[in-house]
Amino acid sequence: MRVLILGGDGYLGWPTAMRFSGTGHEVAVVDNFLRRRWVEEAGSSSLTPLASLDERITGWKEASGKEIQSYVGDIAEGTFVTEVVREFEPEAIIHYGEQPSAPWSMRSVDNAVTTQANNVIGSLKLLWAMRDFAPDAHLIKLGTMGEYGTPNIDIEEGFIEIEHNGRRDTLPFPKLPGSLYHLSKVHDSHNIHFACRTWGLRATDLNQGVVYGIETPETRLDERLLTRFDYDEMFGTALNRFAVQAVIGHPLTVYGKGGQTRGFLNIVDTLQCVGITAENPPDAGEYRVFNQFTEVFNVAELAEKVRHAAGEVGLDVRVDHVANPRMELEEHYYNPTHTKLLELGLQPTLLSETLIESMLDVIRRYRENVIMDVIDPVTQWRPERLEKSVK
Repeated sequence: MRVLILGGDGYLGWPTAMRFSGTGHEVAVVDNFLRRRWVEEAGSSSLTPLASLDERITGWKEASGKEIQSYVGDIAEGTFVTEVVREFEPEAIIHYGEQPSAPWSMRSVDNAVTTQANNVIGSLKLLWAMRDFAPDAHLIKLGTMGEYGTPNIDIEEGFIEIEHNGRRDTLPFPKLPGSLYHLSKVHDSHNIHFACRTWGLRATDLNQGVVYGIETPETRLDERLLTRFDYDEMFGTALNRFAVQAVIGHPLTVYGKGGQTRGFLNIVDTLQCVGITAENPPDAGEYRVFNQFTEVFNVAELAEKVRHAAGEVGLDVRVDHVANPRMELEEHYYNPTHTKLLELGLQPTLLSETLIESMLDVIRRYRENVIMDVIDPVTQWRPERLEKSVK
């Protein structure tokens, strides 16, 4: 299969590229390295050392004997993505190529506009390129469970059957995104659904939970093949941030009461899910949604798991509850369905103390790379005038 990976230099994109290449597929990656620049501009950096994309591709060829092709450019600019699709002729397109941070999107009006423009326009240009030059390709788009928010009903996988005034229909599940980043993903979902209905494209929207983890079997082959690992308040996800805090002796920063409940999965399961999805494409004109996570925890539970695992390896860890900078319910109902990937053969990698301990070992190896000043939350969802009125 000819597989095109957008955002192929990223946390998930690079391990995905190696996984597909290593299993015999012809792979090309696309990136413009904005993630690297945004993290640097925020005063942070990856905990793990990052080779350039060219160095990664060379390292992968030396380690595996396999080739990965690369295109450098912005899919939201000009005709770049059209030219890539026309030249590479992909059979599957895995789309990670978006601004991925909710805090970054809420930091300023410029960040908000950049997030919406980068994500929505890039995806629209991709859909148009598929329509004209790859109408039979399967789009596998990384969405987010954050599109749904935390409604007081069970969350279905993309669609819900509704009865209203005596009539029934199956409609897209209502969306209540909690940031302008999550809202951009909602726009993507609507646009992709439209393209499938109108142009006969085929697509799978992977509404992914919070990802954790550092290593995959491929990244262990050579240090040049490491993926990035962010731990700061802007780009680092909860468990990854907690694990770094545990190693460096920083209290685990639980936002508010810590009752915020989310779905989580290991990075190795992201690769498994994307692989399973590619092997089982939808029909032409079909838009599918898979909820992609393996376990559900609230943030306080997650912090306690890290605290206990750290204690097992001799680290004394304290948990601090800090003011929540976000606009979100801290105690809420949360029961999302996630059966479709399991039915296709997903074998979950469940979070355990052993798994956390292995993460802590890798973090210890690179602990000198930690920048302390970027860990505590500074990005506020609510304007100061509203904060004062609430108080």
